[in-house]
Amino acid sequence: MERRRWGRRGPDLPVIGMGTWKTFDVSEPGERRLRAELVREALRAGTTVFDSSPMYGQAEEVLGNATRDVRDKVFIATKVWAKTPRQAQEQITNSLRFFGGHIDLYQVHNLSMLDEVLPTLRDLKSTGQVHWVGVTHWNPSAFPDLEEAMGREGVDAVQLPYNAAQREVEARLLPRAEDLGLGILVMQPFGTGRLTNQVPTLDQWEDLRLPGVRTWAQVLLKWILSDPRVHVLLPATRKPGRPTENAEAGNPPYYTPEQRDRISQLALATA
Repeated sequence: MERRRWGRRGPDLPVIGMGTWKTFDVSEPGERRLRAELVREALRAGTTVFDSSPMYGQAEEVLGNATRDVRDKVFIATKVWAKTPRQAQEQITNSLRFFGGHIDLYQVHNLSMLDEVLPTLRDLKSTGQVHWVGVTHWNPSAFPDLEEAMGREGVDAVQLPYNAAQREVEARLLPRAEDLGLGILVMQPFGTGRLTNQVPTLDQWEDLRLPGVRTWAQVLLKWILSDPRVHVLLPATRKPGRPTENAEAGNPPYYTPEQRDRISQLALATA
């Protein structure tokens, strides 16, 4: 799988990661074992970036347990999603415990309590408990605030929604992130599932089957990676075999601008 480095000081990362929203919030021991096997499959496929949040229920704890024995081989991105300073501190304490005392990328989730949380994450970075600091938001109505936050002192990365049917970030956020040298992580590559629930017929996209593309989901992943500003995608899954399928889309060649526009038209027509 191809790797991309953000900025001059950012890490060198594989382009396909794994999200944990809705998929790792499990409590039954058998389900937790299945999630650990998904992590092992992802690692075999070359995926080493895993993203979580306290917003995702038990996902952080499940991911922490699944990566405990390979913590030095994975890149953990998680978030603070708090309404009070006390809640923020509790989340930070828990996250550090789940992930072996250090977090690779710690993000302010949905800009929640940004003015209070961002200085705390910067302090953790100065002590070595956090390596990089990021900001996130999913809602286009908050993109002006996200753009402002991207330029704040100590921010190294941004996580935002980007897919073939949702291209708002191309107007300002992606150019701004590139100018600032930020890492760009992409959430919702399948539009929270709506882009894969209904798919075009094979005859509509068969000529788009580049190496590493056998399925429409892989078309959608390669569509995003065809934007060279993007560093990591974070598709979530609970299905065995899917981490391998996702990783297969992580190598060039990529789509031309004309092909990307055509894929966007097909995605919008079937979403």
